[in-house]
Amino acid sequence: MPSPIVTLHDAIAQQNLSISPPPSGLSVGGKIAVPGDKSISHRALMLGAIASGETTIEGLLLGEDPRSTASCFQAMGAEISPLNTEKVIVKGIGLGNLQEPQDVLNAGNSGTTIRLMLGLLASHRDRFFTVTGDSSLRSRPMSRVIKPLQQMGAQIWGRKDNSLAPLAVRGQQLKPSHYHSPIASAQVKSCLLLAGLMTEGKTTVTEPSLSRDHSERMLQAFGAQLEIDPETHSVTVIGPATLQGQRVIVPGDLSSAAFWLVAASIVPGSELLIENVGINPTRTGILEVLEMMGADIRLENKRAVTGEPVADLRVRSRQLKACTIEGNLIPRLIDEIPILAVAAVFARGTTIIRDAAELRVKESDRLAAIATELNRMGARITELPDGLEITGGTPLEGTEVDSYTDHRIAMSLAIAALNAQGTTTIHRAEAAAISYPEFVSTLQAVCRN
Repeated sequence: MPSPIVTLHDAIAQQNLSISPPPSGLSVGGKIAVPGDKSISHRALMLGAIASGETTIEGLLLGEDPRSTASCFQAMGAEISPLNTEKVIVKGIGLGNLQEPQDVLNAGNSGTTIRLMLGLLASHRDRFFTVTGDSSLRSRPMSRVIKPLQQMGAQIWGRKDNSLAPLAVRGQQLKPSHYHSPIASAQVKSCLLLAGLMTEGKTTVTEPSLSRDHSERMLQAFGAQLEIDPETHSVTVIGPATLQGQRVIVPGDLSSAAFWLVAASIVPGSELLIENVGINPTRTGILEVLEMMGADIRLENKRAVTGEPVADLRVRSRQLKACTIEGNLIPRLIDEIPILAVAAVFARGTTIIRDAAELRVKESDRLAAIATELNRMGARITELPDGLEITGGTPLEGTEVDSYTDHRIAMSLAIAALNAQGTTTIHRAEAAAISYPEFVSTLQAVCRN
């Protein structure tokens, strides 16, 4: 039976999520699984579509973003069975065989879809593509991938000096390059590696620090030849490549598990087991920071699934302490900073987050959004140009807050509301479905009176 603590209301063109902890308090408990990893889901669909032969995907995330990826590649000739979590079959058309779509490709709200896909579109010689997205995606910077692609010979046009979607692409025979990225970005790195698949010779990306390596792992699994230099944070793909369809098992998304890790940490009397979560070392910054904050998290049943490390995460409530989050940690937890801000609100001391200006150009300005809405609830957060200063220990009061149509803001505010007095109503809560369609039902299931 759904918990009366958590209720979802349909309003005009939006959903509002209300959370009302009882005066006696609540706890978070049980055993849950989180949706499939979003980053791996995108890449499995893309590589399956351009490989030769059949790819099967188990545990695919059913959020709106992977659906956008699937629809784009279906429009370019790949056969993809109806999306589900059990098994999705992708009949690949072979590298270099993407067809000109009859209509504009729509990446929806997905930055991963449009940025990674640009590397493939740009390298499909003598074919023309146009790609756009929703209003949020059309405001997000694309020059970070367009400029290095142009250095390889790509022809791409867009708004505001080729920096914003909609974009038009005329595929070319690209030339190999060595790109020194000014930022650690898995999207930039992955885009260029995908562009290098059909480029004669070596295409190399060097980053200032290590970003997520899901693309490298999966490209190697599909048969691409890569050279990886951990000391210089460099990755090289040798083209032209040959990709063969594979069986992919998608682990649970650590970014989705992060909400429950923080929930069970900050709500007194809680204990939660989160099963089958990917613990790729390029993603575990959230675990390291929560350990710095004194959280009680144990990794159980460690194993490997399709080349990705996986574990069950057991978390128990504990008083957290403040810490500083900056530097090389940031690329490994950039998506988790909104929920870490919630953890910091309930920690002793002042938490400082720096080097996170990238959050200002996500689905929303996440630094401004999380600071504004948590401050409405009584938190003490000061925005910095590239981060936040959060003074913990102030009790939160339920009030009306807004998601900014950003899935991570919506879910972070819901977790904060579990530890607030009174009712919190989150407007436009339907945004959570972008990455976590079952978020509300799971929230209802784990809340205990």
